[in-house]
Amino acid sequence: QKKKLLEELGEKRLPYVTPADADFHRLWKTKYSKLIFRKSDTVPEELHQLVQEGFLTLRKHECFFQDLVRIKGKDFVTPVSRILIGNPGCTYKYLNTRLFTVPWPIEGYDIKYCSPEIHDACKALIRLNDYLHVEAVKALQGQNLSETEEIKDTTVIDREPNFATSLMEKGSVPKDQSSSCVPEDDYISLKNRTSYNLTLLNYMDPLQMLYLKQEPYFGMGNMAVSWHHDENLVERSTVAVYSYSCEGSAMDESNEQKLKGRDPAVWHVALKVAWDIETPGLAIPLHQGDFYLMLDDLNMTHQHCVLAGFSPRFSSTHRVAECSRGTLEYIFGQCELALQNLQTDSDSMALSLKSLETAVVKQVEEIHNEVEFEWLRQFWFQGKRYLKCTDWWLKPMTKLEEFWRKMEIMTSLVLSEVGKEEQIEDQRNETISCVLLVLTERQKLRKEWTAR
Repeated sequence: QKKKLLEELGEKRLPYVTPADADFHRLWKTKYSKLIFRKSDTVPEELHQLVQEGFLTLRKHECFFQDLVRIKGKDFVTPVSRILIGNPGCTYKYLNTRLFTVPWPIEGYDIKYCSPEIHDACKALIRLNDYLHVEAVKALQGQNLSETEEIKDTTVIDREPNFATSLMEKGSVPKDQSSSCVPEDDYISLKNRTSYNLTLLNYMDPLQMLYLKQEPYFGMGNMAVSWHHDENLVERSTVAVYSYSCEGSAMDESNEQKLKGRDPAVWHVALKVAWDIETPGLAIPLHQGDFYLMLDDLNMTHQHCVLAGFSPRFSSTHRVAECSRGTLEYIFGQCELALQNLQTDSDSMALSLKSLETAVVKQVEEIHNEVEFEWLRQFWFQGKRYLKCTDWWLKPMTKLEEFWRKMEIMTSLVLSEVGKEEQIEDQRNETISCVLLVLTERQKLRKEWTAR
């Protein structure tokens, strides 16, 4: 799709607008209304201070890492350094790389951090998480209300002189609408779509980067993060992003007005309608402590990218990760299911399989692959780095390795059984065919991971 779009464009560049353009707010209201933007002065000062100190602490302790991701069979190191913080036992997978949460401090979990400072940083981020959750629920309630009250007179947008300012500062929903009553089912749905279970923190100093990709469609300049949809999220869930660019206290914002397009010194978030060359793009400046929300299906219908400024920048991107297959609870459950087919003789202590039914054998071998390639190899591939923050993952990984060893024994037992002459030929062939597929996949993936 990208190639087709670029061919269609040729040497041309698509138009885009910034808040300095007269058309900006009309376009936002009509084509990007599910993007809510709040300026830093709407956030409590104490929260700013805690979160910003937390960012700097994590950087001081060297807790941000570039990820090795896989795109179309090739490995790339991300220009942005990241760390995942969130619910204990939760993971987040993007571009074939699984990240494991540094757990934030929540009741009922014994989490030992490498220093009290790291504990405080994680605590600050859960505070920010709670704050953004409340803001997202309010914004969605307001959105629902404004959708049900059909706007009768659209010209009000043009007549309202301070519309631009109010939208930038307050988001597109007046405060008094956001606390309106909503049916309980709707409220539960809103809560589920805004209950962030983790945040992916990003850090980048553009001046340290030898090369940054140029934005290809609009000519917006240097990109820190290319155009994308966030992946692995609960459907129609909100993404909340808090931005902290370490700019000097008096960056000359008047530059923005003089330049045609965006000020290259200032970080921006840019949005476009996915695979559309009719609608102009949007580029919004991000200053210290601003945050924005991508509501409802915006992440599916639109793409966004991050345009680099000159100063280093942190961001905390809060997500409702779709981790039905990405928690420790899930993978331990899978292991227990697989190991139900293993039995130990009470006298000789010899191990054997309860069933050689093809469906049972196939399920066990697939779980074996899942444990090895989605968990153990993903963790040890770049997992030692988490030890800079906490050793929380070591215990569960040791337990998973024990389960994996038992599954290796189970594979050997299957192969030994199908080699016995008393096996009925049809059943043996069926078992061999099914096991061969999973083992071929295992062999291929082991080679791939060794190369990575």
